[in-house]
Amino acid sequence: MLIMISSTARLTRQWTTWGPVVAAVALGLGWGRDLPGFAVALIALCLIAAVLAAVHHAEVVAHRVGEPFGSLVLAVAVTVIEVGLIVTLMAGGGEKASTYARDTVFAAVMITCNGIVGLSLLVAALRNRVAVFNAEGSGGALATVCTLATMTLVLPSFTTSHPGPEFSSAQLAFAAVASLCLYGVFVAVQTFRHRDYFLPVAREGQGVPGAADHAEPPSDRETWASLGLLVLALVAVVGNAKLVSPTIENGVESAGLPKAVVGVVIALMVLLPETLAALRAARRDRMQTSLNLAYGSAIASIGLTIPAIALASIWLSGPLVLGLGPVHMVLLVLTAVVSALTVVPGRATLLQGGVHLSIFAAFVFLSVSP
Repeated sequence: MLIMISSTARLTRQWTTWGPVVAAVALGLGWGRDLPGFAVALIALCLIAAVLAAVHHAEVVAHRVGEPFGSLVLAVAVTVIEVGLIVTLMAGGGEKASTYARDTVFAAVMITCNGIVGLSLLVAALRNRVAVFNAEGSGGALATVCTLATMTLVLPSFTTSHPGPEFSSAQLAFAAVASLCLYGVFVAVQTFRHRDYFLPVAREGQGVPGAADHAEPPSDRETWASLGLLVLALVAVVGNAKLVSPTIENGVESAGLPKAVVGVVIALMVLLPETLAALRAARRDRMQTSLNLAYGSAIASIGLTIPAIALASIWLSGPLVLGLGPVHMVLLVLTAVVSALTVVPGRATLLQGGVHLSIFAAFVFLSVSP
C-alpha cells in the first residue's frame, strides 16, 4: 500500500512538473504564427494540462503558507498575468478593442461571484447538507467587490464629463487610484489585521475541516519550486488561451454570435485554475477557502486591471469604454443583492447554490443572445 501511494505521489510530481514546461514550450513555438487545426488541438491539450498543474502547485503553496495566503497567491498570480494579456490585446486591437477590458472584467466578476460560488455551494451542500463559512470575512470581500464594480463599471455610464460610457482622464485616474488603494486595504485586512475572518470555519464538535488531509507541509525547496511552476503554468494558461482565441473568434463569427462571447470563453479558460481549486476546497468542507478564491479573484481582477489599463491608456490609442449596458447592470445588481443574502447568515444550502448558478446561466445566455 505504501509503495502504491509513493508511486502515485511520484507520478503526480512528474506530470505536474513537465506539464507547465511542455505547455510553455508549446506557447513559445506557436506565438505569432498562423496555426493549423491540429496545432490548435495540441495547444488546447497543453492548456488543460497547465490548468491542472497550476491547481496542484497552488495547493502545495497554500499548504505551506496557510490560509488565506494560499488563496491570495493563486488569485493575484492569475490576475497579474490576465492584466498583461488584456493590455497586449488592447495594444494590437485598435478601435475594436475599446470594450475588451470592460467585457473581460465583467465576465470575471460574473464567473467568480456566480459560477464559482454557485458550484462551490452546490458541492459543499451536497456533501454536508449545509455549507458553513465566516460571514464577516466573506461579507467584507463581497462589499469590496460591489464597490469596485460600481466605481469602475457602472459610474462611467452616468458621468457627463466625457461623451459615451467613458471616464475623462481625471475620472479614470481617480478610479485607478481608488481601486488600487481599496485592493491594498482588503489584502492587509485579509492577511494580517483580521486574518481569522478568512480561515475555514470549524463545525460544532469538530475540528477545522480538511486539517487532516495533509501530513507534513512541504519543505521550503518544494514550496519555491511549486511557486515557480505555478507562475509558469499560469503564463502558459493565459498565453495558450490567446493562441486558441483566433479559432474561437472564427467559430463565434461563423455561428453568428456576438463578439462578447469570445471574452466570456477566454475568461472561463483563464479562471479554470481558481474554479478547480475552489471546487476541491468545497469538497473538503472548506467553503471559506472557496469564497476566498472567488471573491479574491474578482477583487484582484478589478483592483489590478483598472489601474493597469489606466496607465496603459497613456500609450494606447482609441477610446476606453468601461461603462456597462442596462442588461449587464441589472445582472450586476441582482448578483450583489443575492450574494449579500447568501453571505450574511454564514450558512448556505443547495438553494443558494442553485440561485447563483441561475444568474450565471442568464449571463452566459444573454451573452450569446443579447
